[in-house]
Amino acid sequence: MASRDRGKQRIEPGFSSDRRSGDDLRADPEDRPVAKRKTTRKSTKSKRGRSRRSSSGGGFLALLRRAVYWTFVLCIWGGIALAGTVIYFAAKMPQTTTWSIPDRPPNVKIVSVQGDLIANRGASGGEAIRLHDMSPYLPEAVVAIEDRRFYSHFGVDPIGFARAMATNVISGRLVQGGSTITQQLAKNLFLTPDRTIERKVQEVLLALWLEHKYTKDQILEMYLNRVYLGSGSYGVAAASRRYFDKSAKEVTLPEAALIAGLLKAPSRLSPARDPKAASERAQLVLAAMREQGMIGEKELNFAMKQPATRAASYWSGSEQYVADRAMEELPGLIGDVRSDVIVDTTVDLGLQKLGEASIRDLISKNGDKLNVSQGAMVSVDGTGAVRALIGGYDYANSQFDRASEAKRQPGSAFKPFVYLSALEQGFTPESIRNDAPIRIGNWTPGNYNGKYFGKVTLAEALARSLNSVSAQLVMEVGPNTVVSTAHRLGIESNLTSNASLALGTSEVTLLELTDSFVPFANGGYKAPIHIIRRVTTNEGKVLYEYKSPAPSRVIDPRNVGMMNAMLRQTVESGTATKAKFGWPAAGKTGTSQNFRDAWFIGYTSNLTTGVWFGNDDGKPTKKITGGSLPAIAWKDFMVAAHKGVPVAQLPGDYQLHQQVNDGNDILPSGSDPAVPAAEGVPSAQLDPAGPMPPADLGDQTGSTRPVPPANVGGNGQKGRKTTLFDLIMGN
Repeated sequence: MASRDRGKQRIEPGFSSDRRSGDDLRADPEDRPVAKRKTTRKSTKSKRGRSRRSSSGGGFLALLRRAVYWTFVLCIWGGIALAGTVIYFAAKMPQTTTWSIPDRPPNVKIVSVQGDLIANRGASGGEAIRLHDMSPYLPEAVVAIEDRRFYSHFGVDPIGFARAMATNVISGRLVQGGSTITQQLAKNLFLTPDRTIERKVQEVLLALWLEHKYTKDQILEMYLNRVYLGSGSYGVAAASRRYFDKSAKEVTLPEAALIAGLLKAPSRLSPARDPKAASERAQLVLAAMREQGMIGEKELNFAMKQPATRAASYWSGSEQYVADRAMEELPGLIGDVRSDVIVDTTVDLGLQKLGEASIRDLISKNGDKLNVSQGAMVSVDGTGAVRALIGGYDYANSQFDRASEAKRQPGSAFKPFVYLSALEQGFTPESIRNDAPIRIGNWTPGNYNGKYFGKVTLAEALARSLNSVSAQLVMEVGPNTVVSTAHRLGIESNLTSNASLALGTSEVTLLELTDSFVPFANGGYKAPIHIIRRVTTNEGKVLYEYKSPAPSRVIDPRNVGMMNAMLRQTVESGTATKAKFGWPAAGKTGTSQNFRDAWFIGYTSNLTTGVWFGNDDGKPTKKITGGSLPAIAWKDFMVAAHKGVPVAQLPGDYQLHQQVNDGNDILPSGSDPAVPAAEGVPSAQLDPAGPMPPADLGDQTGSTRPVPPANVGGNGQKGRKTTLFDLIMGN
């Protein structure tokens, strides 16, 4: 009972007071509530356990739900922020209605007289070409390595971007870029290379615009024509010429792979700088092409076996000197170049190559032996049109044009102006002068090795390039007269008016000296130098065309004939016999002090060609004269230039009355032999029955200036005074 009572007491708090009275308090009924209470406790414990488990599971789900929720919220706000950023940067850009593709920097296409390409110049370094005019390997290689999904994406490639980012994260460095070809084009066309959010947003917007406005092929074509490919080359056409000296249409598979590989780092991977690195990158391009099915296994294996080849560090070939000259003259003819133009030159590319080969071959064979490292050549026709211009041994190593920019002493190659001045004052080739040591003030011009010929005609003196006779003539006609004659014929450089003009001490360029000999070849007419004959647009509109000036006679026909008769002796029996090649030819050799410069300016009725050999630093050669290497190079060039051309005589029909000997009868100074009379020499100058008259024939020749006495300055032996000019050669 006590126990039951205690049970009742525990239960009572849960019931009303009415249930504690009367007969309702029976054992069995009371027992059931107690039993039920026990069951309820177990059930409550069970529910509490399930509640705890349910609460734990519900907490994770709630956390997950909260994470998803806030992620979604952040995405919304991030999207709003991104949209705001895009709108902000887009607002800073011009209206799309004003967007247009900027013009490509104008290209200057320079071609030979036959229409062969000499060079492309301008900011791009090459002309723009159509996609179907390129080698098919070029676009395939670029797409394979730069943007394999180019033809499937909409301007931006999310897959490619994600792949690039993953690769960069794994590598720990920037290995791949995520920009598409369209994005790269947009950047190249419109934007700066700055790496900012603004530029990237604008790049994407512009890429989408490009994809909307242009076809894939048009986008790819623009990209291939504008992308930088190293060494000053913009576009595949420029790169093909720069690295392989061929058009983009002729590029092979391994060459296309090399060009495509340059896109990653144009300067570092250039074959002109690191051919091995360029080749390794090209192999990656080839592998990508094979992976994408663009080439077969056989093509891959062949291309992979191609050796790495170093490209020239600069444009090579002597025709680049022609291109430089044309580019210098172009602004003066048409002003600023605002669109693509074609420059037609007067240069014969075949002759240009022949002249270059001759210069290079002679220096390669004799450079060390004769201490000569440079050579130059110019060839001009009778109108002044430049047919060849070789400015140096190797353009890739030195772009300085020694033909038109370098001024040097011409030595005896200047003497024709002295002799022409004498002829114009009444002298003739048969006029006599005494070749002996003379003194002019403190100057004692001497012949080579101190040897003299005695009494000689002017023809013989010129053929043998006798310094003492030339000096006498300068004093007789006057230095100013000689300067005037040289300028009239084509010399443009300033000339010092003094007696040493006779020995070519005033500096001139090879181009102007060669041009000044043209009147001897064309019958006495001035021949203004020109190298550009026409400039047109790509559409054929003529912007400039050379107009030949009215003929301007600068030499009287009589004097042309006499000069040609004398200068022919230089080639036939004088100092330039190595230049003989079967055509009637004339010219003059020249060697400056200490054998620093060796010249030969020679001509036929077809071409006038000048050649120079020497060193840039002015160091003496090992006794190279104008009659050696220059005459040999001249002959090599002229033989090729005259192949198939009918032989023609030089202007004028003057016949020398006394032919010049081969030069072996050089007399020691002081000798005065009797020279037999020559047939046809006027009796006023030469007595047929007697010895040669005295040197002073001023009255008979028309000279009004005194002739220095033959014995002034001693007899030419060791005791005579030696000056700086004594070593100036007569060759």
